[in-house]
Amino acid sequence: MRLLSVRGLDTGHDLTLICRDLSELGRYAQVDNAQFRYLKARTPGAYTFILRGTREVPKRLLHKKHDTIGLRVPDHPIVQALLAELGEPILSSTLLLMGEDVPLTEPWEIRERLEHLIDLVIDGGACGLTPTTVIDLTTDTPVVLRYGKGEVTDAED
Repeated sequence: MRLLSVRGLDTGHDLTLICRDLSELGRYAQVDNAQFRYLKARTPGAYTFILRGTREVPKRLLHKKHDTIGLRVPDHPIVQALLAELGEPILSSTLLLMGEDVPLTEPWEIRERLEHLIDLVIDGGACGLTPTTVIDLTTDTPVVLRYGKGEVTDAED
């Protein structure tokens, strides 16, 4: 997979599936009523949700032991436009290159360093260094795995 190659990662690394909306997310994740309400209150937004994958998800994208996948519904207008045009979700990963401590976030730097490995860089401005908030929804109570851009209330801790 080219995305893993650019980052210098092996095929066991987990990726995030970026979806346009909750209906698309529901195609790739098993979502019950309580999870749906939780997701609806936080999407689109700066969250990555860990959910059990459906049969629509290729096995190589599921976590090997838990059959889970990370999913996002972002609120960025450029990403939403890309998803609408493509008509299907896209894979994503933080652009943290092998051996580096800080991910690439500036479009000019991404182009300068990776233009021989990628087809296109869309300059939507720097995305910043704060990652998404990651929330595991595979248990009865949501569990915050990583605090980030998405706000978290005490009830979610």
